Amino acid sequence: MSQDLFDDSTMTFGEHLDVLRTHLIRALLGASLCIAAAFFFSQKIVVAIQEPVTTAMRNHFGTKVIDPQKFSGNEPGAWERLQNWVSGTPTKGTPTTAPPASETTGSTGTDTPPATDTPASDSQGKMAGAPGEAAKSAASQTIVAQIDAVALIRNLHRIDPKRFPEPPADAPASPIDITLTGENLGKVSRIQVAEEDLHPRTDTPDEAFMIYMKVSIIAGLVLASPWVIYQLWLFVAAGLYPHEQKYVYTYLPTSIVLFLGGAFFAYFVVMPYVLDFLFSFNAWMELRPEIKINSWISFALTVSLMFGVSFQLPLVMLFLERISIFTAADYREKRRIAILAIAVISMILTPSDPVSMTLMMIPLCVLYELGILLCVKAAKRSPFESQPV
Repeated sequence: MSQDLFDDSTMTFGEHLDVLRTHLIRALLGASLCIAAAFFFSQKIVVAIQEPVTTAMRNHFGTKVIDPQKFSGNEPGAWERLQNWVSGTPTKGTPTTAPPASETTGSTGTDTPPATDTPASDSQGKMAGAPGEAAKSAASQTIVAQIDAVALIRNLHRIDPKRFPEPPADAPASPIDITLTGENLGKVSRIQVAEEDLHPRTDTPDEAFMIYMKVSIIAGLVLASPWVIYQLWLFVAAGLYPHEQKYVYTYLPTSIVLFLGGAFFAYFVVMPYVLDFLFSFNAWMELRPEIKINSWISFALTVSLMFGVSFQLPLVMLFLERISIFTAADYREKRRIAILAIAVISMILTPSDPVSMTLMMIPLCVLYELGILLCVKAAKRSPFESQPV
């Protein structure tokens, strides 16, 4: 009875299971240690994850612009704004004719002297002034805003008790008049929205703790991924030919770099543009989104993951070329079809907005050309061709 040359070097099924169990235990121990270590710095990660959405919320909803045209009651309609936009004519409101000075009430509640020619307004924001001056230029419009200093200090104390002491409970009201005139009206008339309204929120009392646990686990797994991949590789490499191991050594680091590049590109480049577009749409519809931290983290992770996976396109093209499904010439001839397929894939893998779809489609088209170069540059060899050891 003849004996196989490799009988002494082969392993039984049970021995394979023992080796696999050993490597899995090592991988799990490494992942557990990294997850435990991630608990000590996950708070900083959660804060950093909120930065893009907080910045976008602050840019779009952190200030509320006071439009002088709305105070005058002559805000142009939608059709007029559309005509002005098409013709390139700047949209301007028509100054209103103020009531007689004898009927105008100032912000302090006293009657305005009839002889004054300076426009004024009451605390309700009604425009007032001399009709002749208002008709000459919009720069003559004036808004006098009245603010209670005591109420302002109480609000500042509520936001930052250490810097702003609380005024006495029986402190009388102390009105302050702020006059906005002419060009300064559009520059100064911005009301700051409460800062806490710009940050993501939680729905339930335990949601913050669950978010902390979730981020710690994800951060720990990312930190332990090199060790886990190495342990799995030690198990798989034992059954590969030397030339197959060489492919793994060559393309596995490239795959990791492409994945991380896609994830970082999504988070640092794509995300600000996507949020800007989506929040602009919210503002256009006069809606202010209430961002929940759990939804935001899921959204950010999903977008980053989809970009990381899609950036594997050059290696997928090279793999298909190596198993003789496509050639570099096929990739060149089917470029138009490939671009259409990339557009469909970008639409599926990204949110429903056109900005993220475009920002995924453009890099993928570049990576498609890179995949063609890889197929041309790397000489094709048969997997059973003898390789130098």
